[in-house]
Amino acid sequence: MKKRIFDGIILVLAVILLMGVLHFDLAETFVKFGIIPLLVFYYLGSYSQRKYTE
Repeated sequence: MKKRIFDGIILVLAVILLMGVLHFDLAETFVKFGIIPLLVFYYLGSYSQRKYTE
């Protein structure tokens, strides 16, 4: 899997997460616990940087 494909998948997952938060009106809860998905995406980015260096 190439880095761009991996980044695209992660971007789509982030969009789905944020759209779900907006759809189910969980924005206030997401503000409190929003650091958790951000950390997950940070570590996935670190993984992709190590694995898919160009």
